[in-house]
Amino acid sequence: MSLQVALFFLFGIGAIASAIGTITRRNPVAAAVNLIVHFFMLAGLYLTLQAQFLAILQILVYAGAIMVLVVFVIMLLNLGNEEALREQFTLRKVLGAAIAAIFMLQLGVFFNASPSQRYLSPNAASLGTAESIGQALFTTYLFPFEAISLLLLAALVGAIILAKRKVE
Repeated sequence: MSLQVALFFLFGIGAIASAIGTITRRNPVAAAVNLIVHFFMLAGLYLTLQAQFLAILQILVYAGAIMVLVVFVIMLLNLGNEEALREQFTLRKVLGAAIAAIFMLQLGVFFNASPSQRYLSPNAASLGTAESIGQALFTTYLFPFEAISLLLLAALVGAIILAKRKVE
């Protein structure tokens, strides 16, 4: 087993463990910390798959910006109603068992597949690079990219206008 495969399995096991930690923690801040660890493990998986650009984006966007927002919201909320959470616990058990069964079914399909179907194609290694993403954004998806940039510009202008009204 090569180092890359060993790291892939290490990051995969870490991602699964931190995901389980995220959904089993009763303290929301501890769950958020586990989610941050999960995002870093996913970035490690991207690195082992030669998708460096996606790994950096995973760390910057999800582990950075999104988790700051999640922790900020958790700190502002008053999570004192534990009776409602206990009533939802049985539904969560059933839902968790269903998701686990689907996951086991997918694992069975994967391991019963022929070896040629289990692995990525040779072209898949170039899909996560900055060059391939830039090529796709500025050729195939140029119009949606420009539409989203205009939408973000409108949102920024609207946020600035709303912020200035409150100051005056």
